[in-house]
Amino acid sequence: MAQKISPFLWFESEAEEAANFYVSIFKNSEILEVSRNGENGQAFVVNFKLDGQEFKALNGGPMFKFTEAVSFMIDCADQAEVDYFWDRLTEGGEESQCGWLKDRYGLSWQVTPSNIGDLIGGPDPVRANRAMQAMLQMSKLDIATLQAAYDQD
Repeated sequence: MAQKISPFLWFESEAEEAANFYVSIFKNSEILEVSRNGENGQAFVVNFKLDGQEFKALNGGPMFKFTEAVSFMIDCADQAEVDYFWDRLTEGGEESQCGWLKDRYGLSWQVTPSNIGDLIGGPDPVRANRAMQAMLQMSKLDIATLQAAYDQD
């Protein structure tokens, strides 16, 4: 059965290239189908799966661009995963603040450790604020530094 709700991404002309890029980064990922334009053979819609989540990408032309208003969050088990996804997705892209980045296609991602909510939203507001202040100084999130800020007494 097909997934009921799927992200549908609008690209100017790089839908197939982007889908292949994303599939190369995430495990359990694949290109499912490419619908091509009959005139020039260029991909029109690309159906793909990233770590089991289905996506669709459209080559729709230059009318619409990605903004930070929508992003995809990657839940990372440890610093090695944070580093892996950050390094791959910023290749040709740009770093932002607090674990956010834009990839080479302008799509926004949040690369975050699984325990980020416990650190910046923990039950102790003083500790949580220290972790939040540490996070505001970072581009790529450093779990040890966030934890040290939270644990500081």
